[in-house]
Amino acid sequence: MSTIEHTADRRTMRAMIQDRYGPPEVLRLVEAEVPVPDDEQVLVRVVASSVNALDWHLMRGVPVLVRLTDGLRRPRLAIRGVDVAGRVEAVGRNVTWARPGDEVFGARNGAFAEYVAGRTFAPRPVNLGFEQAAAIPTAGYTALQAVRDHARIQEGQRVLVTGAGGGVGSFAVQIAKAHGAHVTADTGPEHVAMVTALGADRVIDRTREDVTRGMDRFDAILDVAGRSSLSALGRLLTRDGMLVLVGAAGDGRGLGALVRPVAAVIRSRLGGRRMIPFIARPNRDDLLVLKGLAEAGTLTPVIDRTFPLDHAGEAIGYLETGAARGKVVVRI
Repeated sequence: MSTIEHTADRRTMRAMIQDRYGPPEVLRLVEAEVPVPDDEQVLVRVVASSVNALDWHLMRGVPVLVRLTDGLRRPRLAIRGVDVAGRVEAVGRNVTWARPGDEVFGARNGAFAEYVAGRTFAPRPVNLGFEQAAAIPTAGYTALQAVRDHARIQEGQRVLVTGAGGGVGSFAVQIAKAHGAHVTADTGPEHVAMVTALGADRVIDRTREDVTRGMDRFDAILDVAGRSSLSALGRLLTRDGMLVLVGAAGDGRGLGALVRPVAAVIRSRLGGRRMIPFIARPNRDDLLVLKGLAEAGTLTPVIDRTFPLDHAGEAIGYLETGAARGKVVVRI
């Protein structure tokens, strides 16, 4: 039975919202209005979504920059979630690439709901189900942009990926391998087998070995974990190597999340090793690249757990612990 309620002047849907910052318990299931797509958007009935670090940052309101940009006392956007896989229900008058019934995946705020309206969607990879497709967008284009646009990884280069067991890290390992790199992956002991299966050439258990104390040198470091100091990581770079800061420092809560990117830019400008922080930008072209990688068998999402919509708060809380292997999915 459909959960959409039809009345004379509105349609409603189930959605997980928050009206204050705090722990997972601040999220609650409510009836909200179905969004109306504009001329450039598609309306998608969501089948699955997935959880990203962004979701728990917005849930908690940390670090402080979150509140400066998304609301000082309460979130400006009430519905959490950004990753989407589902079916197109309606299209705007200027949309030519999609029709009602098409199966798509993409990124749009408000994904922990039965419907979203947006522009950043692409056809779902034909070899992936909805839950696997929903695991890709945000983590996938973040990893892609880190590897291709910022580290500019080339065939034969030696690459280190820290935090390789999470969503972004697991995709970064695979995309770096697709670019022909020799990949060393640094991760926790519970993730070693998974990261090895993804194709990393060498996997380091960080509880047994400190990669920053080793003798290896790398042409590029994709620092997703944010645990090691800039100085320690800089010493691992070749003369022309590049350190790309993909994740926040530490647990992403304190001032380090703000200070570290600034420090990296200053170090680079003062003539030290090249270091660059970046904020990933969702776009349809990159979704099409990720679709191609998935259909070629080069990019495989790893799903740790799946939660129903009304347990989306628990899903965010689980990701927040740092224990998740790969991605955490919310089934709508």
